[in-house]
Formats: sequence, structure tokens, C-alpha cells
Amino acid sequence: MASPAPAAPPRSALGIEAHEQQAPTDVRRVTLIVRDMENSLQLYRDVVGLKVNYDAVVETSGVALPAGEPGAKARLVLLNGNDPWIGWIGLMQWIDPPLADPGPYPRRMGPGGHVIVMNTDDVEGRCAAAAKVRGVTTTSAPRNQIYPGRNGGPPIHVLGCNFFDPDGTLIEMNQIQPSPAR
Repeated sequence: MASPAPAAPPRSALGIEAHEQQAPTDVRRVTLIVRDMENSLQLYRDVVGLKVNYDAVVETSGVALPAGEPGAKARLVLLNGNDPWIGWIGLMQWIDPPLADPGPYPRRMGPGGHVIVMNTDDVEGRCAAAAKVRGVTTTSAPRNQIYPGRNGGPPIHVLGCNFFDPDGTLIEMNQIQPSPAR
């Protein structure tokens, strides 16, 4: 009989220690209502690099998800990054009948707005590619930022950019940088 593996040391990331007890809830995904599925896929699949794991036409009630009318058809596409369970983005477009055009592409945030923060391997390249997608509005080109460390940890160095997707979601695209040697 093999001896049990030694207990793994507590995980630590940027000064945050893993909790002994898990929270009772995981945030699995956010679903964004989009005006043009193919344009949104160009951004989230082709530029950001998320993988499509579900693509279907669904019938909506207009009640549980209060959009559209009862019996309307919507295309739902689910995308994920590296985790097979959490951190997904859903894209949903009403196709029969379509939702009313929401008007101009967004340029500012306000109450009810939201930000999705993503970590990537190539901020400069992905931000440049995102700027070429129809309806994307860049609010900040890639720049270096330093955030105070968590729980007494070292400062967090981030290269990041910000942009609105075509439907009003602000994306903060980050690339964690190594802390400079002291």
C-alpha cells in the first residue's frame, strides 16, 4: 500500500491565502445580451481567445430572463477560458423576433454598468486586435499600473488596457508582470 501523498502547501497568489472553507457559491458565468452574435464572437472568440463550448438556438420565456417576448428564439453561445467550470462568458442574441436596436455604441459607464476583468498572455496584441472589431471603443491603451499588494504582499504590477465591447460591457484586459527585483 502506497503512503499518502504529503499535504500540499496552501496556495498563495499575489498575497491571498486559500481559505480553509470554500465559499458556498461559485460565479460560473456572465451572459451578455448582444446585438450581433458574429461580431461579438469575433471579439470574444477570435481576439480574446475564449473557446466555444455550446452554441444553440433556445426558446425564451420572456419572464425568467426578462427580455424579448414569450416563445422568442435566441442564439446562446457559451465560451470558456482555461477553467472547465467557472469564468465563462455567455453571449445571447434574440433572433426571432430580434430585440430593438439599443442605439449608439457605448462610450461611458454609469449605474448598472459592469466591468469584466480578464488576464491574458498578450495585452498589447489582443488590445490592438480588439480595437479593430466593429463597435469596440478603446478607453485606455496598454499601460503599466502598480496596485498595492494584498494582505501585506508585494505590489502587483499589471500591463493593461480597457475597452467597451460593442454592447456596453467594459473589458479590462490585464497581463500580470513580474515584480522587479529589489
